[in-house]
Formats: sequence, C-alpha cells, structure tokens
Amino acid sequence: MKNMIENAILKNVEKLPESVKQAVFDYTEFLVNRYAVDDPKTAKAPKRGGLGIWQGKIWMSDDFDEPLEDLKF
Repeated sequence: MKNMIENAILKNVEKLPESVKQAVFDYTEFLVNRYAVDDPKTAKAPKRGGLGIWQGKIWMSDDFDEPLEDLKF
C-alpha cells in the first residue's frame, strides 16, 4: 500500500507546472520536519496546547471591557 500511495503522489506531481511543484516540495519539507522521526512506527503528531496553556503567563487589565476614552459619546 505504501508504494501505491507514493506512486500516486509522484504521478500527480508530474502533472503539475514547475511553479506548483516547488510549492509541493516546500510543503513536503515542512511535513518531514514536523513529523519525521527515526522510527516511523512510533511517529505521532505533535501535541497542541489546550485550554489554559497561557494561564499565569499573561494578564488582562480589570477595565479591559470598559469603553475607550476616545470612543465615549
């Protein structure tokens, strides 16, 4: 199955204009850098942050929701 997918990808890329092939190459480089590991069996997508990841790292003024002086009527 792996070779079938790779062959299908290559056939599709061959049909593209050169300028788009460069974009495909750039994207594949991005994916390789993001997901490649020494052992493909253990490869996992990187974890993304969840709720509260900024807790304690930022603050918001108590009057954040108050109208700005410039916009008051």
